[in-house]
Amino acid sequence: MQLLRVAAAVLNQTPLDWQGNQDHIFAAIREARAQGAALLCLPELCITGYGCEDTFHSPGLHRTAWECLLEILPETRGLIVSLGLPVAHQNGLFNSACLVADGRIMGFTAKRYLAGDGIHYEPRWFKPWPHGARAELHVQGQTYPIGDLLFDAGGVKIGFEICEDAWVAARPGADLSFQGVDVILNPSASHFAFGKHEVRKRFVQEGSRAFGVTYVYSNLVGNEAGRAIYDGGALIATAGRLVACGPRFTFRDVVVTSAQVDLDTTRMRQSRTGSYMPQIGGAGERTVAASFSYPELEPDVRRQSATEEWEAGANVKEEEFFRAETLGLFDYMRKSRSAGFVVSLSGGADSSACACLVGLMVERAVQELGVEEFAGKLGYVKDLPKSNRVRDLVQRLLLCAYQGSENSSATTRQAARAVAEALGAEFHELNIEELLKSYRALVGSALGRPLTWERDDVALQNIQARVRSPGIWMLANVRGALLIATSNRTEAAAGYATMDGDTSGGLSPLGGIDKFYLRQWLRWLELKGPHGLHPIPALAAVNSQRSSPELRPPEQKQTSEGELMPFELLDAIERATIRDRLTPLEVLHALRAAYPSYTPKQLAAWIERFVTLFCRNQWKRERYAPSFHLDDENLDPKTWCRFPILSGGYQRELEELRTYVQKLEQA
Repeated sequence: MQLLRVAAAVLNQTPLDWQGNQDHIFAAIREARAQGAALLCLPELCITGYGCEDTFHSPGLHRTAWECLLEILPETRGLIVSLGLPVAHQNGLFNSACLVADGRIMGFTAKRYLAGDGIHYEPRWFKPWPHGARAELHVQGQTYPIGDLLFDAGGVKIGFEICEDAWVAARPGADLSFQGVDVILNPSASHFAFGKHEVRKRFVQEGSRAFGVTYVYSNLVGNEAGRAIYDGGALIATAGRLVACGPRFTFRDVVVTSAQVDLDTTRMRQSRTGSYMPQIGGAGERTVAASFSYPELEPDVRRQSATEEWEAGANVKEEEFFRAETLGLFDYMRKSRSAGFVVSLSGGADSSACACLVGLMVERAVQELGVEEFAGKLGYVKDLPKSNRVRDLVQRLLLCAYQGSENSSATTRQAARAVAEALGAEFHELNIEELLKSYRALVGSALGRPLTWERDDVALQNIQARVRSPGIWMLANVRGALLIATSNRTEAAAGYATMDGDTSGGLSPLGGIDKFYLRQWLRWLELKGPHGLHPIPALAAVNSQRSSPELRPPEQKQTSEGELMPFELLDAIERATIRDRLTPLEVLHALRAAYPSYTPKQLAAWIERFVTLFCRNQWKRERYAPSFHLDDENLDPKTWCRFPILSGGYQRELEELRTYVQKLEQA
């Protein structure tokens, strides 16, 4: 047996945080050494941070990244470490992994396949490295190999698939296997999306089987740059078997996962595979060799669990949403140096979900980190209580205010108070009625007539939402806290929100989730709750209500679904129209099969309503606060769903829909 302990680290990096990123890299190297690993894979672009955006084109960034790389080298004595950074070559910029052995640079592998869909814009900054190309990189009087390389460190052959390289059909790993590679390293920056972790596990495990190798996958963790949340989840597989799986959604900045593998096993697996055809000759041109001495190991029969306990339950999506949101909120708070959050708590589903996520964020972080480490990460909050009671910390970090008018109900008022008290948040009631009257009088005087619901419905609704904004912003400013905008993706799609009203805030954590699912999640939180924590029974007062903005007089019995359509239908139409790019008529065909209880005329009316509202309200989506990415249906125009602010509004396509339905009715 030729035994080798390999390790993968997940790091919570921040773009351009040179010292913080370097400290995490040093900590990972120390931990890998402590675990007895000889080979460590760090995440993609870990030196600079993955989300540097257009600053990747700054010459100063490249100089600093290189300086940091050289400063890291002495810490790698006795180890083989992969380090990610951008590299400029022949006026092209390449996303590269530098392999370091015992404090010396062996060379750089450049990424072949760039991520250019969804939230990824790598082709904006980087060039794809041509297959089979190799060159020399000249930096500060030194020359290093760069390109499509294979590394031989002390007789162990190491190759790379960098993140997206493993997601494509023509994976570089197939070619590496024919070169007799022993270990494939995959340094990644793979953001969280529902169900995505299972896909990663499959390509890591299958890669190790099909290529006959040990496969080591590392990833980022946390809210790195504001919108994307990384879930970590380091993976190690060998010869088709997943042998180690690191934790996901951790609040720790550094987690190292290691496993012992037998290289003789994978080598013999290649030799007895009929389809394996070793490439004899020519490999020397792409192989970079360096001496390295590996420690002798005794066989280790320990096996790490490949699945966390919460992942084995029936509510994985609910758990993932909870863990992604709470981690995203925690990192956004501390990296923006905000002293907590403020929520305009209406007693409805959206604001209650936001408040619960903040409260649970504090509880979950304290549970994992302990009070001392939790407080240390928030050291800039001068009046953070020195208390072991989670409720004391929640009270400092979460302020909620119910802002009522004569159109507000006792039901929502009581629900808001019940949720805030259950969480331990600071809670206030603000009466905005006098402010509303003054604005109505002010504008009525200017117009020379009183404003009425019959004539001025939209204006009278919107002023209520807007009047709530200055006071809640003021509370956030007084506390040095971040105001949360509570709108969800369904409202963003239909423009069912008041600009500078309920959209006010610096962060929109629900902007990437639909209302139909959010209500399901709240029922789960009321009755069951996250693994290792608890349910929040006070949500019963929220979940028993029909959704309403409460902006019209109570006798009008205003409901959100009454003004729009059933949330389930709205979300289905959004997915078909925006995600699947179907025309209105094609959407109708899809919905008729899925929802046979509705007539084609009713479905067509809802489709037309959605399409009209979506096109009309793109300007609102351009102004929404940053939202978290949770799946492949986000509407954020700055990073995901580009749509013109001014457009023809699908008038030809809607006419096609109307004509089709009319023919159906006449048949």
